[in-house]
Amino acid sequence: MINQRLFDHYSIDTTKNLRGVNRCMRPFDTVLIDKRGSCYACECTAWLPQSIGNLQLKPLEDILGSATHQKLKGSIEDGSYRYCNENQCTFLRSGGPNNKETEQGPEQVFQLRLAIDDSCNLRCPSCRKGLIFHKEGKEYNLAIKLADKINEWLHKVDHSVQVHMGSDGDPFASHVYRHFMINTPVRDNFKYSILTNGLMFGEFHKKIPHIMNNLRELGVSIDGASKDTYEKLRLGGTWERITHNLESIAEAKQSYNFRFTLYFVVQKDNYHQMEEIIQLGRKYGADRINLSRMEDWNVLDDFESVNIFDPAHKLHSDYTTHYNKVKSHVQHPGYGIRVDMV
Repeated sequence: MINQRLFDHYSIDTTKNLRGVNRCMRPFDTVLIDKRGSCYACECTAWLPQSIGNLQLKPLEDILGSATHQKLKGSIEDGSYRYCNENQCTFLRSGGPNNKETEQGPEQVFQLRLAIDDSCNLRCPSCRKGLIFHKEGKEYNLAIKLADKINEWLHKVDHSVQVHMGSDGDPFASHVYRHFMINTPVRDNFKYSILTNGLMFGEFHKKIPHIMNNLRELGVSIDGASKDTYEKLRLGGTWERITHNLESIAEAKQSYNFRFTLYFVVQKDNYHQMEEIIQLGRKYGADRINLSRMEDWNVLDDFESVNIFDPAHKLHSDYTTHYNKVKSHVQHPGYGIRVDMV
């Protein structure tokens, strides 16, 4: 059932019609599961906030293709995108998905995105106000049940699935994700992508050879290219530990041949290191560097003070100078590493 109040909350006009936008495949090939068991037909709940069902109440095979799911897919098929948040969705903000990225072919891979545990061994000030770590209690028990239900579904499917873990917490630190990875079925038709802070990669990755053998992409969120900056922004981490694990990742990449990306959220305290993080990526064999804008997650009391993208910020002009300098370098033919600058 469509919850109109939910769309009103996100200021989404459900009477709009965005005809002419290329077809987005996310509602057809993606489901995201959050820590309450709610399932969403998109890679971001803020882009398409209507749940299509809850894993606590129904198995995933019944949720996929439900009446609500069909209605959301229908809003893409008719070209209206009326349930999508065009103000936040990066696809729609950029003018619509690229046809080459969204056409559904015979080898279409189903994307299963897990956000079932926000446990992390860091307490980064831009992400959370304190340490969040579940290893017992009600939230932990629910997350374990969700992990088991997801694995039950994976045991039944015979088509290609890519499982993404991360974004909400750290998969290598989380007891829930560890439980999931150790117990997930060993199948060659399952591929994995993991986003991590990297601090426990060397310690844990050897315990999950079936995941590593089918790891398609490993992303490491780092946010600093020096000891002082890193330890200021990644509270709980140390420069010595992250560089040691980056060496482990570089070695593992040679064995398992996964794509390796460094994620760097640009903000007041690190914008001057955009070029340095690219050099760090080169040092440890990264395939891609993602320089992204800092988002307001309603965690910081003074987000405006770090939001250097605001033209009113006193450092905005200096940031722009750094940005343009880096951009001119990375766009040069033969630069040798892919850099995404948002």
